[in-house]
Amino acid sequence: MDNSFFVNHLTIGNGRVNRMDNGYSLTIGVCTAQGYHDAQITDYTPGALPRNYQFRPPLRLHLRAWYSHPAEQLRGTAGFGFWNQPILPSARSLRLPRALWFFFGSLPNNMALAKDVAGHGWKAATFDAQRWPFFALAPLAPLGFALMRISTLYRRLWPIGQRAIGVSETALTFDLTQPHDYIIDWQLSHADFYVDGSLVHHARQVPRVPLGFIAWIDNQYAVVTPQGRFGFGRLALEHDQSLFIEDLRIQPEE
Repeated sequence: MDNSFFVNHLTIGNGRVNRMDNGYSLTIGVCTAQGYHDAQITDYTPGALPRNYQFRPPLRLHLRAWYSHPAEQLRGTAGFGFWNQPILPSARSLRLPRALWFFFGSLPNNMALAKDVAGHGWKAATFDAQRWPFFALAPLAPLGFALMRISTLYRRLWPIGQRAIGVSETALTFDLTQPHDYIIDWQLSHADFYVDGSLVHHARQVPRVPLGFIAWIDNQYAVVTPQGRFGFGRLALEHDQSLFIEDLRIQPEE
């Protein structure tokens, strides 16, 4: 593995991927909430098996990125980093998710899995639902959902569930319309997230298996909460919106 790797383009609906001088623009256009629209680049082909993912720790992802609109005007989800493509294109199978990434989700997105971190907005985040603590607690999920609806019990008990699914997040407040340098330093025991050279998040639990690189922008949202609220949907867009990426590098570390 070196600084260069094959970049696969995937577009759905009115999504567009265009090359720039030193990178890519990912764009989705005006649409209703009836259809799904997505523009993404990856290093794998859709539906790749885990053994086909090439990126594993220790490594460092670097890129420069910005958006066409501020956070309050973006709709849907967007971001970049590593994951295991939990929902396959065929929609016939589902993998428990693993991810290390910079992630954006607009309201009504509500993936409130990190205590005291909102379920929407711009974040540095990790997630690994394929850890043995998650499987050990899974049979207790119905009871857990009920208990988490009591605020005192949520504050006392949810940290156990959060550790079980390997969730670690920090909310970010950078101006998304301005170019920033983003780094994910992924090690076997932890991951550090940097913006413009400053450490913004340290995750103590991280996936150790190979994952695929992805950068994307789409018009969907998801609701997944400790209180047992689940949902997915699509959002209408009143204007085109884009993610711009330059100087994309993934480097192995010793």
